[in-house]
Parts: sequence; structure tokens; C-alpha cells
Amino acid sequence: MVLYHASKEIVQFPEIRKSRYTKDFSWGFYCTGILEQAVRWANRGSGSPVVNSYIYNPDASLAVLKFEKMSDEWLDFIAMCRSGKTHGYDIVEGPMANDTIWNYVNDFIAGNISRKQFWALAEFRYPTHQISFHTLSALNCLEFKVSEVIYD
Repeated sequence: MVLYHASKEIVQFPEIRKSRYTKDFSWGFYCTGILEQAVRWANRGSGSPVVNSYIYNPDASLAVLKFEKMSDEWLDFIAMCRSGKTHGYDIVEGPMANDTIWNYVNDFIAGNISRKQFWALAEFRYPTHQISFHTLSALNCLEFKVSEVIYD
């Protein structure tokens, strides 16, 4: 399986970086299986839009959590991670809470909207995909292929 990582630079050796804000699945190295999504993300902000490609070789010995679609479990997991809590998974895969969805997640976490309201607002969004790598063992599943500057 080919995965893509959006960046402003060539990322031949992926890293897990702890930053000020947590992401959907906590701190990790994020990729997608959707090239168009990676191109969109690479073209955000200034600088050259670099899309890094990797071959993903799954390792059955790793702890993997996969969400096939947006669900209550997915929402609760993202709310937990976005609140700063961590998890014990090597790899987490599932839909992405894009900017619009993220606003709804924030409203849900803050108690401004109910779970039912969240699903009503999130219902008609286009599909997204992300897979995040949270340990060095997980990063070893990625084999760098190529980096390309791709404008949308």
C-alpha cells in the first residue's frame, strides 16, 4: 500500500514530534492513502508543497486500531486525543476530522453540542483517510519511495 505525507520538505526519515497541540490520534507521524488529500494539505500555507510517498509494510505484531468510518467510538477517541490524553497503539487509522469536522469536535468536547447534533452536522462531509504512526516500531513499517512538489 502506498501512503502519502504532506509537507514543505522532503521527509525521507519520518519522525514523531511532540508539538503544542495534539492531533486527531495524538502525537505521531501522519499519512494518508488519498493522494488528492495529501496534495490539498501540502498546498496549505507558504512554501513548496511536497508530497512524500512511502510503501507501507504492515507488521502483525504491532498494536493497531482501525476505524472503518466515523462512529461514536471514533468521536470519543478523537475527543480523548485532542484533549491531550495519549494511547498505547503503535498505529491508528481512520477518517480525519478536517477543519470543519474539527470545529464540531471542539463544540462536542466543550459541551456546546450533543453527540446527536455532532452527527447531524458531520453527516454530509466527503471521505478522508489518515493513518498515524506513534512508535519507532511503527515507523519501521514505512519505506521511503519518492518526494514530489505537487501544486493543486
